[in-house]
Amino acid sequence: MAQGNYIERVAIVGAGGHIGKHFTEQLLKTGKHIVTAITRIGSTSSLPEGAKRVEVNYDDLQALAAALRGQEFLIITLSLTAPPESHTKIAKAASEAGVPYIMPNCYGSDIQNETLRKEDLYSDGALKRCLEVGQYGNAAYIGMVCGFWYEWSLALGANGFGFDIKNKSVTFIDDGNTKITVSTSLQCGRAVAALLSLPESGAEPAVSHWKNKPFYIGSFTISQRDMLDSIHRVTGSTDADWTISYEPSKQRYQDGLAEMAKGERMGFVKALYTRIFFQDGGGNFEANRGLANDTIGLRKEDIDEATKRAIELISARV
Repeated sequence: MAQGNYIERVAIVGAGGHIGKHFTEQLLKTGKHIVTAITRIGSTSSLPEGAKRVEVNYDDLQALAAALRGQEFLIITLSLTAPPESHTKIAKAASEAGVPYIMPNCYGSDIQNETLRKEDLYSDGALKRCLEVGQYGNAAYIGMVCGFWYEWSLALGANGFGFDIKNKSVTFIDDGNTKITVSTSLQCGRAVAALLSLPESGAEPAVSHWKNKPFYIGSFTISQRDMLDSIHRVTGSTDADWTISYEPSKQRYQDGLAEMAKGERMGFVKALYTRIFFQDGGGNFEANRGLANDTIGLRKEDIDEATKRAIELISARV
């Protein structure tokens, strides 16, 4: 480890991506880390200034291991469309290279909730990606559980959080008052930077506290009703300006599964997002598990500021 038992050398797969860029920017901002972006050969993705680029063939295990040798912490960010074997190859190469910590491609719902894992179409795979890190013997995982990314999800449309902001319509799942824990992408970056600013071990708190455990963080715990109230504050609208409808959560979830079975891609999105709003849920992991925010010195965020960014995302698409 770096001088003083702090992690200095951090590698990131996907450093120019949606979430990876926030990890990279916030780590560099601390001035405590050398950040290496592991990219595919020929990648043209832009990277935050200050990151070192290393191009490698992801299918070449030895080349991957060579690129990762000497790194102290690896963060893997891959898109949902990436081949599942990509994560396995990267984790195996990192273990062979002797990287002691890996943050797997997780970044979602509560991986400790067995019922949720069986039903939400994502968390079971996320847990498997965490556990596979230990299969090769040398590395430990730290699995970030951050909930859905707020701005991206709010701007996703009716199949996400239920909002069509452009047309001022929302579908409340059940009564719209079920609270879930969510994070902004920026908050995820701050969380990693705060975590890796701690000593690796020998202190409390330390990075090793989350060794082979979930790392629960959040921006706020809110309902769809809270989201709509925030939109009203940001835009000056009221309920009277909006079309508000209601759907039972379990029916909407089943509808999403049925659409998936027909090959409709957005059926997956509908089922994924609806499941987190089940009233018995698992979506409020702040209440169920507690957050690491206070322990690592991570403040909660202002929902209205995040809502503004979501609306800016929508405007940029027009």
